[in-house]
Amino acid sequence: MAVRIYTYTAQMFSKTKMWLSVSALVAFASLHAAAADAVFTVPALDHGFQLLYNLDFDRAHGIFTQWEQNHPDDPMGATCDAAGLLFSEFHRLGVLEGQFLVDDKKFENRTKLNPDPNVRARFDAEIGKAQLAARARLGKNPKDRDALFAMTLTNGLQADYAALIEKRNVASLHYTKESTIWAEQTLAADPDCYDAHIAGGISKYLIGSMAAPVRWLVRLGGLSGDKQAGVKELKLVADRGHYLAPFANILLAVAYVREHDNQHARELLASLRDQFPANPLFAQEIARLDAGQ
Repeated sequence: MAVRIYTYTAQMFSKTKMWLSVSALVAFASLHAAAADAVFTVPALDHGFQLLYNLDFDRAHGIFTQWEQNHPDDPMGATCDAAGLLFSEFHRLGVLEGQFLVDDKKFENRTKLNPDPNVRARFDAEIGKAQLAARARLGKNPKDRDALFAMTLTNGLQADYAALIEKRNVASLHYTKESTIWAEQTLAADPDCYDAHIAGGISKYLIGSMAAPVRWLVRLGGLSGDKQAGVKELKLVADRGHYLAPFANILLAVAYVREHDNQHARELLASLRDQFPANPLFAQEIARLDAGQ
């Protein structure tokens, strides 16, 4: 039973993992630029996220690195670069394949992968820089939404790495809980920061999908779930979010497949395929659905 608890919670930020990210990974940029989302009106980062969604990791890295150099006090540059590093590693290791994300047995029986130690070192360095910059800004203004959001995403990225690459489910659960807490603080500081709903949406859906006894045990750990509420939050990110709107659509497609609603899943995947034509994963998943796999 404990294995299934950690299995589901470890999935919370992956995915897609493509995505956050970069899965955290994870993972990024539909330009739903509402005026309230001024925090995200950064053309350079927008372009970097577009490149990530198209799996052009090297060019995205160049953009994020340049942003970091020009804005050393902004935690988002290092956060985005960490996401790019993580998702490039996911792509290399085959973590982003949809069957892995919707098939519980494949996820539970996953093996520990062999990550590139150089990428891991760079990932850890970017996470450290992002959190250091974020905490410095929070020391001056505890309601700095950019800093709060950076803490949300960096913890989500760490959860992804621990679960999907290292198979450290307990560590992933810890980071997932931290990410959810930071997301709540982000939304308290700015309710219009719609991307921050990604954390709650994922965790609520996955925990809400568990059997009642398992939900009760997870709740003891400080996490609660409601499947429909989770889908509602993911739809909010998809409709009103910025960097993570495509990520939310990816997660919704995964949720629809898990609920055997292949029609809606296919519609979302087709939209993503057209939006990011250089990314072959969306077309591959559509082909799997059409083949009934």
